[in-house]
Amino acid sequence: MSEQRSLPVPDGLEGERLDAALSRLFGFSRTRAAELISDGDVLVDGREPAKSDRVRAGAWLEVTLPPPVTTPMPVAEPVPGMTIVYEDDDIVVVNKPIGVAAHPTVGWTGPTVIGGLLGAGHTIATSGAAERQGIVHRLDANTTGAMVVAKSEHAYSHLKRAFKERTVDKRYHALVQGHPDPFRGTVDAPIDRHPSGDGRFAVVAGGKPSVTHYDTIEAFRAASLLDIKLETGRTHQIRVHMSALRHPCVGDLLYGADPTLAARLGVTRQWLHAVALGFEHPSTGEWMSFSTDYPADLQKALDLVREES
Repeated sequence: MSEQRSLPVPDGLEGERLDAALSRLFGFSRTRAAELISDGDVLVDGREPAKSDRVRAGAWLEVTLPPPVTTPMPVAEPVPGMTIVYEDDDIVVVNKPIGVAAHPTVGWTGPTVIGGLLGAGHTIATSGAAERQGIVHRLDANTTGAMVVAKSEHAYSHLKRAFKERTVDKRYHALVQGHPDPFRGTVDAPIDRHPSGDGRFAVVAGGKPSVTHYDTIEAFRAASLLDIKLETGRTHQIRVHMSALRHPCVGDLLYGADPTLAARLGVTRQWLHAVALGFEHPSTGEWMSFSTDYPADLQKALDLVREES
């Protein structure tokens, strides 16, 4: 059921745009706030305002909040193209294909790693929120490659701690536009949600500390193939940091990639692949490393950019 909230505008929000004030008061995005305003679900002193109106301290706000959205549960169904790289009683390492999310989220109706494993008869740890049990790290839906999922409760605790303490070796290959200068370097820049509230992330002062190390493997005429090691694991971290360097991942239109180059190379998503993953085994303590080959779409694009050079 919808919830009615009535309250005065706090002194600290005096002069703020209404959409920004609502975002700060209720914790949702400015985009969502603007939708509520345009839908007539917000009144200021009894009248319907515009999202750009400036609020006055003490003005009376009446807001109709939509019912909370519940996160969908995993659907157990095999995921075509998702292969098992390694499995034992504690862990399963998969090579995640394009178009597959790690776990169910609001608004995602496609396949998930969790659903694919359950659908293929694999057991998963029950630790964590119900919709993401066993998930200790994530890859974007359109980023392919190596991903580990915990099968035992012990493995879940161990791996969550390992990712938090940054003892996991996470390596990616990215084909980025142009040539980073220097060819080898580190991006140390905080990341948070983009102020626009449109689902992007950005380098933002006061964001979460984020560190990306990169090294050029091969330079071509139009692009460079990079080896990237993540020290932290923020959402869209590589994509945001490469875009901040003005060298976005080829095909990553969300973060400023050239659509003409993407079309020429036949790339319909960011050229980014989790090529290797290394960590201490939760039970044996043995260091384990896993690697995955590029999928066909990325390999084809890389062959084309080589031919052009």
